[in-house]
Amino acid sequence: GSATNDGGAGMAQALGAALLTSDNKAIARGGAALATLSSISIESLDPRIQECTVQVACDVTNPLYGPTGASAVYGPQKGATPEMVAQLDTALAHYARIIERDLGLDVSEVPGSGAAGGLGAGLLTFLHATLRPGAQIVLEAVQLEEHLRTADLVITAEGQLDSQTAYGKSVGAVAGLAKRYGLPVVALAGGLGDGYEVVYSLGVDAVAVLPSGPMTLPYALEHAAALTSDSTERALRLLRIGANLKVL
Repeated sequence: GSATNDGGAGMAQALGAALLTSDNKAIARGGAALATLSSISIESLDPRIQECTVQVACDVTNPLYGPTGASAVYGPQKGATPEMVAQLDTALAHYARIIERDLGLDVSEVPGSGAAGGLGAGLLTFLHATLRPGAQIVLEAVQLEEHLRTADLVITAEGQLDSQTAYGKSVGAVAGLAKRYGLPVVALAGGLGDGYEVVYSLGVDAVAVLPSGPMTLPYALEHAAALTSDSTERALRLLRIGANLKVL
């Protein structure tokens, strides 16, 4: 994870951009400081950036701010309280307005602009980057579609399945591609979080969890290979039963 929520402002400053307060001083570090932003200048931005083409592997599709934005969805994971989330979200919304006013770019609703604490928006703004689903880049690299043409079943996996799985995670990308070929999809998971049922709408047909009973996290990590093998066998045995059922 990024552990940041500053919309890529720190990155921009490191590359030479001027993010200034109303008294023409550089804004402080951190997401909350974006609330003090008064103007942006890219005149001193590193000129080498213009010679670069930047393609970003982006794992999520969240917008910059709002109910599904960087602060609301990922802020709590980084230790933000509800009050902090509201403050950070307001700051990012203000940041987006200044970007649009000073640089003529509206990045607030671009899918992935809220990735990595809003770094997606910063990459779009200051590096003119192209955001691509990270899962899609990986699927192309391993030529998954070619393998699916001759497959009968697809098994994919994620550390934890939950409501966030719908925001561009690999399970959804694999399942969506598999459905083009009419293939059944089983998703293995180390755990199930709130809203995990969303995976069924993404194309996953069944879910199997690795833990076979109560266990500590250190134990699960130490025995991950065996737990994965056991969970896979249990899922396949159920599939075999289903294949032998007689439809009346």
